[in-house]
Amino acid sequence: MAEDEDGRQQGQEREREQEQGQGQEREHVRVAVIGSGFGGLGAAVRLRREGITDFVVLERAGAVGGTWRDNSYPGCACDVPSHLYSFSFAPNPDWPRTFSGQEKIHAYLEQVADTFRLRSHIRLDTEVELVRWDAEKLWWEVETSKGTLIADIVVSATGPLSDPKLPDIPGLDTFEGEVFHSARWDHDYDLRGKRVAMIGTGASAIQIVPAIQREVGRLTLFQRTPPWVLPRMDRAISKAERWLHRQLPFTTQARRGILWGIRELQVQAFTKRPNELGAVEQIGKRNIARAVKDPALRAKLTPSYRIGCKRILLSNTYYPALAQPNVDVVASGLSEVRGNTVVAADGTETEVDAIIFGTGFHVTDMPIANRVVGADGVTMMETWKDGMKSLRGATAAGFPNFMTVIGPNTGLGNSSMILMIEAQLNYLADYVRQLDVLGGRAALAVRTSAVNAWNDKVQERMKRTVWNTGGCNSWYLDENGVNTTIWPGTTTEFRNATRRVDLAEYEVVRPPKVSAAAKPANAGKSTSRTAKKAEAGA
Repeated sequence: MAEDEDGRQQGQEREREQEQGQGQEREHVRVAVIGSGFGGLGAAVRLRREGITDFVVLERAGAVGGTWRDNSYPGCACDVPSHLYSFSFAPNPDWPRTFSGQEKIHAYLEQVADTFRLRSHIRLDTEVELVRWDAEKLWWEVETSKGTLIADIVVSATGPLSDPKLPDIPGLDTFEGEVFHSARWDHDYDLRGKRVAMIGTGASAIQIVPAIQREVGRLTLFQRTPPWVLPRMDRAISKAERWLHRQLPFTTQARRGILWGIRELQVQAFTKRPNELGAVEQIGKRNIARAVKDPALRAKLTPSYRIGCKRILLSNTYYPALAQPNVDVVASGLSEVRGNTVVAADGTETEVDAIIFGTGFHVTDMPIANRVVGADGVTMMETWKDGMKSLRGATAAGFPNFMTVIGPNTGLGNSSMILMIEAQLNYLADYVRQLDVLGGRAALAVRTSAVNAWNDKVQERMKRTVWNTGGCNSWYLDENGVNTTIWPGTTTEFRNATRRVDLAEYEVVRPPKVSAAAKPANAGKSTSRTAKKAEAGA
């Protein structure tokens, strides 16, 4: 295969590292990528473009796709236009709608894996259990459900929307009906005629409610805080448009550019002038009034905080569904379960057959951080106990040669995360180049002072934004009330900030020197050609 020939020419084929004294072979790769969603597949493509074929993509599930594989609930779709919510290097002229559904996006990611010949690098059903830095060898030991491998560089692309968050509800274990999270939808359970409790009013819930309202017997929505929901300007993309995009690819690029430019112009209202968003709130209120005629229900559904403080949602069907006679809105969160009775914080009791949680994900406490042990022997979660911090959303102090895609403060409130991912892939590419220039076995360890300086600037800018001043409590904030999720600027600013690695922000780490007298006769011997070259170069 051409791929294997490329790998031999580069001298970067996968190799085996012989564990001294144990007779256990461990695969040694240049880069291990964790996750196969947009971030993981994007990293794989970028590595290939840099001439690196000695890498693996470790995926715990049985297929690629990340959150777009996992979230298969009824009505699941993206709230960013399709031509902007796709890779710039892999445009899709055949998007069927302006806002695509989950199946189409998942199929797109499968196509990316095929088009860029990534399948041979992807290890499905391989969950990463522990990642530990070896300070002597300057590599990462990656323990997986299918064995241990060695990686010079680890790229974590698990994403913030990968691990569902379930609230601790007293009595939930006594519930006799069906319980599942929106990201773990039980397609075998028949909702027809059932009494269903929907917990939460986030992006998933506003899509699920109208999708199931007609088939359930009764639907009770538990709402702690009403979201701002604007009309969804969705339509089918005509055959003529798709033909044009196929025949003249620059039209696809132009369409993407227009969508991007509009959102770049909107950023200042979110980051510097939140009061200007009042006019947008009027659109949201009219959206409620058009569908909901009951004044009491309208009052329940009208937010009291500045639009944009929580994620702005898009739907033409959410409010009409809530106005139907088989739907009840409880303006309170779920506080207790007693048998088949769900009890709201305001005391409202409802008998239900099924409970569906649309309660989001572990965003500010990503579980992967508990599985990564750095140079000081502590986990990334422990390092981040006072809040997530990293340099340019990518590298954390104490974790050499470890990079996160969609790390702290890289989220967006109004545009496509694919733009941020691609910016971080630029940073990854230059990171690898810098290690190549250094030569031998080396690691880049970001300086704590650089991380703190970057984080201080980000948090200072955050003070003026709608996410911090809008009067809401959102999932953007951690348990200390600090916004460790959102990027307080334009995607252009972030792209410029991640274009190059500044070596002044890093310490170059080399293997510790061992005297000849102290070194065992067989120490350091390895069957890995990569390791031998590295040690010789060092």
